[in-house]
Amino acid sequence: MRASDFDILIVPTIGGAAEGDWPSRWRAKLSTARFVHPAAPRERRREAWTEAVAVAARKATRPALFIGHGTGAAAIADAAKALDGADVRGAFLVAPPDDKGLERLAGADWTPARVPLPWPSVVVASRNDPYAAYDAVAALASDWGADLIDAGEAGGLDAASGHGPWPEGLMRLAAFIKGIGKRAGA
Repeated sequence: MRASDFDILIVPTIGGAAEGDWPSRWRAKLSTARFVHPAAPRERRREAWTEAVAVAARKATRPALFIGHGTGAAAIADAAKALDGADVRGAFLVAPPDDKGLERLAGADWTPARVPLPWPSVVVASRNDPYAAYDAVAALASDWGADLIDAGEAGGLDAASGHGPWPEGLMRLAAFIKGIGKRAGA
């Protein structure tokens, strides 16, 4: 399978992706990609985010592939239980916050989902993310049944940490998509 075989649903962190951040660059580069967030991207209510994710997956015209960054990754994991019947093929989750980081970013209303995701997934985690202790994110990845990629000391995996275009991430995404294709026999 190729990226163009999917509706690529990019769920940015609360506030949306900055113009120089990799989610914005990837959305511009990947022809079938679009952002998914509530009508107000600064919305902090968990339900608004998970509903936006669920609606986008149900409206997809091709198999859906999620890409989540920060709180967007948490929203995808939280929405998974509401996606029965949606053709979701995988989730590429970058820098999900741990419990404390999620509370700082979004408020006490959010706690990370702790159940296995129903599709192949990968979590990319940094060892010095300001919103997540590496060991806590490794535990999240395990709870989600996701493969864990250690990004080293990569901060928040955003433009502020030097990951504006993030070509290494795009290569990891391509490998993930290739793996999905192998699982599907494509």
